Amino acid sequence: MRIVHLITRLILGGAQENTLLSCEDLIRFYGEEVLLVTGPAIGPEGSLIERARAGGVPVEVIPSLRRSIDPWRDWKSYRAICRVLRQFRPDVVHTHSAKAGILGRLAAHRLKVPVVVHTVHGAPFYPAQNRLAWLFCWFAERCAARWCDRLVSVADAMTDLMVEAQVAPREKFLTIYSGMEVEPFLESHRWREIARQKLGFSQEQVVIGKIARLFPLKGHDDVVQAASEVIRQIPQARFVFVGGGILEDSLKRRIAQLGLSKYFHFTGLVPPQELPALLAGMDLVVHASLREGLARVLPQALIAGKPVVSYDVDGAREVVLPGKTGFLVTPGDISGLVAAICRLASEPELRERLGSEGRRTFTDQFRHQRMTEQLYALYRGLLAEKGRRKPSQSDIGDRAAPKSKGE
Repeated sequence: MRIVHLITRLILGGAQENTLLSCEDLIRFYGEEVLLVTGPAIGPEGSLIERARAGGVPVEVIPSLRRSIDPWRDWKSYRAICRVLRQFRPDVVHTHSAKAGILGRLAAHRLKVPVVVHTVHGAPFYPAQNRLAWLFCWFAERCAARWCDRLVSVADAMTDLMVEAQVAPREKFLTIYSGMEVEPFLESHRWREIARQKLGFSQEQVVIGKIARLFPLKGHDDVVQAASEVIRQIPQARFVFVGGGILEDSLKRRIAQLGLSKYFHFTGLVPPQELPALLAGMDLVVHASLREGLARVLPQALIAGKPVVSYDVDGAREVVLPGKTGFLVTPGDISGLVAAICRLASEPELRERLGSEGRRTFTDQFRHQRMTEQLYALYRGLLAEKGRRKPSQSDIGDRAAPKSKGE
């Protein structure tokens, strides 16, 4: 097969790492021809383009492809995508993210690419939008859903949301959880003492981590608001924000106004390979995003053996199982956030039990090899349905996912 993966930006993020791992696996384990098409990785979030190329993934950067809406630039991006697809002549086009998903599906449909797939990492329309923006995004997604053969959701909650919004019928969706390299998280406990020393935390302190870009809707303000009461109840509590972004200065000012600066540590932007060590230095993870498909940090934390407190949004409840792997809180409920954090911070045995259950339950489910195996079977199955390729023996029945080095 010749496969194109198309995403708006290859920044440091969950959807981007999902896409890159899929491309790497399709080349390494299945020997397919893959092209990764993306816009420039501009902004404070970092870039995965260099890692992609270093890992042997061919990358085509379309300079005009940006996240913001700009009719002239979007028209140029559409024409550039069409040009790339005509040259590469793919059997499969797999799109990710809102802008690339709309333009890419339209281009692939117009050029009669045999199989078109789109992954829903998170709905582009959400309650906090103004009505006009919501309607525009909803209408665009509904149109684009007709231009593809299958919609892949990273969580069942994404399917429910899109079906309820009448974007597409349920039978067009398939859930494939977003895969990752699990081994570094399984081994992260080895770096606990070093990580805490590097972060400046003593062994007696209880470290509450939040891993997310410092951008709106990620819930950092709610965590800061909750921190005042958490620290009052548990003076040994400390908070670490992992990630960079436009809100860093304003968050630091707010924390200083509350007199909490000595209780917070900001790491700034960190590459993905450093996350396991940082998680090792934490005792629990809080995730207060107001909009997320299935935040990658949730399974990462659980695989590292850390319990999670999360707002009950989108796919969080599929991995944060109340009383088993963590606690769910109604979005915006600061008192509930405080109560859940304080309970875990004050009960080390509970942290150990919930973290261990999370690791046991979700390690295999989130291996990237399993994700790519399911995607590969989907591609071949759709091609076979259209008479473009007969299914091989490996497509029939269950088979073990390919193993990475060291497994």
